[in-house]
Amino acid sequence: MRRGIASGGNFIVDYVKMVDVYPAEQTLANIGKEFSGSGGAPYNVLLDLARLGADFPLEAIGLIGEDEAGQYILDDCQANGIDTRQLATTGAAPTSYTLVMVVEGSGRRTFFHQRGANALLGPAHFDFSATSASHFHYGYLLLLDALDAADGEFGTKAARVLAAAKEAGLTTSVDLVSEDSDRFGRIVPSALRYADFAFMNEFEASRLTGLDLTHPDPDLAGRAYESLGYSGTLLIHWPDGAASCSPSGTVWQGRVLLPPERIASVAGSGDAFAAGYLLGYLRGYEERRRLRLGVCCAAASITDYTCCGGVVPEAECLRLGETFGFAP
Repeated sequence: MRRGIASGGNFIVDYVKMVDVYPAEQTLANIGKEFSGSGGAPYNVLLDLARLGADFPLEAIGLIGEDEAGQYILDDCQANGIDTRQLATTGAAPTSYTLVMVVEGSGRRTFFHQRGANALLGPAHFDFSATSASHFHYGYLLLLDALDAADGEFGTKAARVLAAAKEAGLTTSVDLVSEDSDRFGRIVPSALRYADFAFMNEFEASRLTGLDLTHPDPDLAGRAYESLGYSGTLLIHWPDGAASCSPSGTVWQGRVLLPPERIASVAGSGDAFAAGYLLGYLRGYEERRRLRLGVCCAAASITDYTCCGGVVPEAECLRLGETFGFAP
């Protein structure tokens, strides 16, 4: 009997640098505080689930380099009870990493990303006969070179992987990266055919559907969902809340009204929302309860400078909503 979640795709180490100003070319900025932490949808979601208190197996599927950063990921996963048997290593590329430059005061972030080993991850690295998980979470579409490549049968290699997960009896979910390009229409729809849930922010949803979803609007989100011809559940998250769109209708949940002084960084909040929602799904919660857990987990996430350091057990996340209330 299948149980738990396998999450595959981008495994990244984030090196967060707090700077006094973002400099113009050939000028200097001063680095203050520095942090290291997890990056990438599968890595963040698995760590968030562990911190939330998931009482089911967690499995990692990905590719890291034979280097210090790769060992950091392995040690971190194992310390949090995450199965790493399908977290392969390669000597052909370094472990993927991102330099995250955060301006003190404004919180504005600039990213310098090394695609590294993630660019080499392909369908051969995913063995769904070797996992006992009941659900597979994939991320990110648009940030995995070999898996974003065309596939004559499935559209993309990513879609091939998701189809294999479905064939093995797993339910599936996907997440996107906010790439400023015209590739959304070429890469995302083929993956959606094999995804039970699709997570995306307002920028990604706008690029995918061609509708302006910049501001939270549940009715427009429902129309965007219908325009996709998608039969799964579309989850769009904004800074002010999240909408769940499915054949049964659209459900809205406002964000936690966290005081501004409690907010450190919004990095990882989308993955935290996905982790909270997926925990609710795997525990059999009804839709509104899943969304509420998702926004509460996202609120906990943004209290720390790293992607996952602020996430706490489920009851403590929910207490944030009870304490500060929710946006309408």
